[in-house]
Amino acid sequence: MRLILILVLVIVVVGGALFGALNSASIPVDFYLMQVRMPVGIALLGSLLTGWLLGGLVAWLGHGRLRRTLRAMRRVHAQSQADAARRDDA
Repeated sequence: MRLILILVLVIVVVGGALFGALNSASIPVDFYLMQVRMPVGIALLGSLLTGWLLGGLVAWLGHGRLRRTLRAMRRVHAQSQADAARRDDA
């Protein structure tokens, strides 16, 4: 499984490098406070990387809320199991 992941990562990196090299025309990118000229490939790959990182951050933050909910549900389940065991003993 690790070999497949490394292979896919290498293919993506090589594809990204080729994409950046083939799209070398310079364009202006406006960041509201400043304007920068950069190649089209770098601008597109940078926006892709930014979106990927922001999406991962949102997923990670949402995962924490789900983990807290799961922990609370496990406590309720353990309490109900303990109550059922006490009823069976009585």
